[in-house]
Amino acid sequence: MKLRSTALVKGFRQSAPYLNAHIGKTIVIMLGGEAIAHNNFPHIVNDIALLNSLGLRIVLVYGARPQISLLTEQAGYPTPYHKGIRVTDARALELAKQAAGQVQLDITARFSMGLNNTPMAGAQVNVVSGNFIIAQPLGVDEGTDYAHSGKIRRINIEGIHRQLDQQSVVLLGPIASSVTGECFNLTSEEIATQLAIKLKADKLIGFCSEQGVLDKDGNVFTEMLPREAEYELEHLVAQRTDDSGTGRFLRGAITACRAGVPRSHLISYKEDGALIQELFSFDGIGTQVVMESAEQIRQAAINDIGGILDLIRPLEQEGILVRRSREQLEQEIEQFTVVDRDGLIIGCAALYPFPDEGMAEMACVAVHPDFRDSDRGAALLGHLRQQAKEQGLKSLFVLTTRSLHWFREQGFVECSVEQLPVTKKALYNFQRCSKILITTL
Repeated sequence: MKLRSTALVKGFRQSAPYLNAHIGKTIVIMLGGEAIAHNNFPHIVNDIALLNSLGLRIVLVYGARPQISLLTEQAGYPTPYHKGIRVTDARALELAKQAAGQVQLDITARFSMGLNNTPMAGAQVNVVSGNFIIAQPLGVDEGTDYAHSGKIRRINIEGIHRQLDQQSVVLLGPIASSVTGECFNLTSEEIATQLAIKLKADKLIGFCSEQGVLDKDGNVFTEMLPREAEYELEHLVAQRTDDSGTGRFLRGAITACRAGVPRSHLISYKEDGALIQELFSFDGIGTQVVMESAEQIRQAAINDIGGILDLIRPLEQEGILVRRSREQLEQEIEQFTVVDRDGLIIGCAALYPFPDEGMAEMACVAVHPDFRDSDRGAALLGHLRQQAKEQGLKSLFVLTTRSLHWFREQGFVECSVEQLPVTKKALYNFQRCSKILITTL
């Protein structure tokens, strides 16, 4: 029982920084019909309700592609596709409205049941739907009349913000009306993508049958830039699987990231708790597509020594960092990681592994004064943590004289000289009297 309690406390403490980071943020969740049909769907709804209770502003966009297909097949009225979009004539539109309406009622009912026998028992979640999307017809393409298949004409962003300000979950589906009063069948990925862009959302989240985007060996890509996501999408197109949940998400994520949405996450709808783990753990569980940036974190090269020296010399003169010569830097350059912004080195840190003890030291951490108000230090720490984990190391330690509180905020705890690796302990400078902090990986 004590072990279980310890794990609970540890998990809660580790998630606290991510909880604080997400409060008040706007996220758009794209929930395809396949996810809604899966038996894990009730757990997904419970997790969305939990996010709502934590103060996240949530827009939930649902799809109904498999549900519509089932109804059209049962009616003996299968519908053709053109360029991955269902051709929706008048009869197909009625079936699409029926399927989408049923899905909307099912989702609303799931949120309205009081969430009994769940961690959210007794919580009241307000779900609001409405005519926030105004549609227009797609028209005719290469001789194919899309009929009642449509696209977005405009979005009532102010109206959605008013509902989010009231802490309501805004629920939107694939059927939208036009200014002439007609109904059109839209793709959920277009709605979710455009909502994320127009709302200036912090995240776009999608679900697929896998854990995320997989490489040829079946491993999950944990992070991708839009150009890398585009490359994977081309592979799906070549394999004619781009109409999958992964393909539809990648199209939306590429567009959203290039339009300013910082992060788009793809997770499995089959994995219970995937949404919580992706948002509130250090490693996440799926794939995230992140914005292209003029700034990158990379391994240092010999040409970076001048920039590193410019960063660390003032800190060395103040006694914050131990002095390093150019010759020493040249010898240890492979241990360094830098933050490169348009060719300017604005941050650096070094990782010194002690494999026999399963430990590594993070040292020589410096960030340019003009950029200290952002999260470059935390980003460097995250990068070095990942490096150490990939080397099979179990803990990371630092020696500091001035940044004790910052490292504490990052999850480090103070320890004694005796806990240092043997070779590092022998070199410890008792006159300098640096504080020693450690964290597990």
